[in-house]
Amino acid sequence: MSIWLILIAVMIASAIIQAVLTSKFDEYSKVPGKLTGEETALKMLRDNGIYDVTVAQVDGILTDHYNPTTKTINLSSAVFSTASVAAEAIAAHETGHAIQHAMGYAPLKMRSALVPVVNFSNMAVSWVLLIGVLLIELTPTVLWVGIGLFAMTTLFSFITLPVEVNASARAIEWLDHSGITDLTTTPMAKDALKWAAYTYVIAAIGSLATLLYYIGIARRR
Repeated sequence: MSIWLILIAVMIASAIIQAVLTSKFDEYSKVPGKLTGEETALKMLRDNGIYDVTVAQVDGILTDHYNPTTKTINLSSAVFSTASVAAEAIAAHETGHAIQHAMGYAPLKMRSALVPVVNFSNMAVSWVLLIGVLLIELTPTVLWVGIGLFAMTTLFSFITLPVEVNASARAIEWLDHSGITDLTTTPMAKDALKWAAYTYVIAAIGSLATLLYYIGIARRR
């Protein structure tokens, strides 16, 4: 199959997954939960003996994330202050990252170590690849440098996969065992986190396909 067809398929799949994820978040945000996102995160932290992580509110929709540098669980407004199944699932997922950090989870450590390199790559890679393609007849070296930079972002995408899947598994297990969710709401939480995980899967596939596309250009030269 042509790389172009794969890239187009990835773009379409990404749009569909994002639309479904937004729909799931809206749907499960309407299902009442026992705790707000903030309360969920704090309880999960305490249940795991973690007391040096703070929970903060940030602007935006689905902007929730854990910052290992500041040890802060950042929850979007709709998650932070709302008691819904969606808020519980997302807050528990981000808290799962805090638990990974506290336990020294290897893939998370690898991802964190790559962050400075990936940040640099993201700033430079587009220009390097463009210049490399334009100058390919003169010197293919520039393009290969760009490919090397892009390969770091692709590696980062694939290391992210086990980190996200593990955080979701921790979240669902804790939500179920702690009684925050039940036979009715646990499947909803699983479903929401499943679609969130798909966004990382399709991003990794798209990154790999793009990497192979540029490698193909360099090899044809």
